[in-house]
Amino acid sequence: MAIPPCLTAATRTSVHFRPRHFPRTILVPALLVTGLLSACGAAQAYDMKTSPYLLGDWGGLRTDLAGRGITLNLGYTGEAAHNFSGGQDKLTRYTDQWVIGTTVDLDKLAGWRGGTFQMTITDRNGRNLGADAGIGNNMLIQEVYGRGQTWHMTQFWLNQSFLDGRMQWKIGRLTVGEDFANFSCDFQNLTFCGSQPGNLVGSYWVNWPTSQWATRLKFNTSEQTYVQAGIYQVNPNYVNDGYARRHGLSLDNPNGTTGALVPLEFGWLPSWNGRPGSYKFGVWYNTSNGKDLYQDINHAPRGETGLAPRERNGQYGVYINFEQQISGTAGGRGASVFLNVSQADRETAAQDHQIALGLQYKGPFARAHDVVGVAVGATHNNGRYAHYVRQQDQRLGTHTKVGDGYEYVAEAYYSWSPMASIYLRPNLQYIRHPGGTSANRDAFIIGLKTGITF
Repeated sequence: MAIPPCLTAATRTSVHFRPRHFPRTILVPALLVTGLLSACGAAQAYDMKTSPYLLGDWGGLRTDLAGRGITLNLGYTGEAAHNFSGGQDKLTRYTDQWVIGTTVDLDKLAGWRGGTFQMTITDRNGRNLGADAGIGNNMLIQEVYGRGQTWHMTQFWLNQSFLDGRMQWKIGRLTVGEDFANFSCDFQNLTFCGSQPGNLVGSYWVNWPTSQWATRLKFNTSEQTYVQAGIYQVNPNYVNDGYARRHGLSLDNPNGTTGALVPLEFGWLPSWNGRPGSYKFGVWYNTSNGKDLYQDINHAPRGETGLAPRERNGQYGVYINFEQQISGTAGGRGASVFLNVSQADRETAAQDHQIALGLQYKGPFARAHDVVGVAVGATHNNGRYAHYVRQQDQRLGTHTKVGDGYEYVAEAYYSWSPMASIYLRPNLQYIRHPGGTSANRDAFIIGLKTGITF
């Protein structure tokens, strides 16, 4: 591949940039951006208001690479939040995430028909408002927090198409939510963000940024319908913060695998009056044994006996994910509605079901890139778990705040994009009965979510 002349100087000036403790896997993209900024920043004029990238076309390099099948991605998301009421302290906290990745069209690059390779690395930093302020919430107020504030190998997979694209086989390091119950993260509260089952059973349904070895097979039964199934390794190490800090960028297969998560999803992608819709129905089964929330090994109340929990054979659940544009132009300005509902088994899931519904409107006030969003949701605490905790408190003489009701969340945001590559998204959140109990004070949160695509 011919290197644009403007990169010659950049290459010479950046090869010695090797900061200590900087992961080697991040070095090449970082050098690329550094070199482009120093040598190609003004090489090609572009309209900052309409360009999807803050740094433009990198002196023509992006277009050149895309023509050869290589798409690069460098993005940043930051989330600030302050609680005005609720919790034990009035605090402000900030957390963020860097994303560095590449998508390779193997057909364009190497003549490998139907092949696509994806690698994505993420880095998370910051603090969790809910924990630091003692709000007691179940769902994260800053959805980008969690899974270890460190580097992660988030995606490393190959996808191969067959039968003229009707069948797709993906294998490698995958996140469950990129394929099953897939949903956007436009809102800042986790109730309305990402693949919903992971909000309930995150110990084995592993969403972004954590991945595990897996494979997925998808078959398009028609132009508007599909069915897909997957097999995902279940290993407690993947959701262990300590392990992530030591091995987050590793492609190792750690010891400790307990079983496999097997999701199955049916999808229908209709068009109503030319406007797109997405209707998904799914079920899942985890072959790993689960610990019963209430019964001990003798099937007696374990809160009273203090014995080890009963082992349940497998864990399971069901979900629906509906999205439909209801006004405006297809895929453009107009209103869309969504409904997400998930139910996990009551024997092993401390939060056993969740529902979220909302509306988003693109293009308010004739601003094409702006969006308004409102949503309400509820997460239910399993009464069997609450009963166990109360019995244990009585036996030990302790006092634990635990509820068997719903944590209710409402959020509204306005997403302002001064240019296509940046958004500033102030939001208001109201959390009633944090943690599913009236023992915790209701919380009112003001937040700001920011995104930049470089």
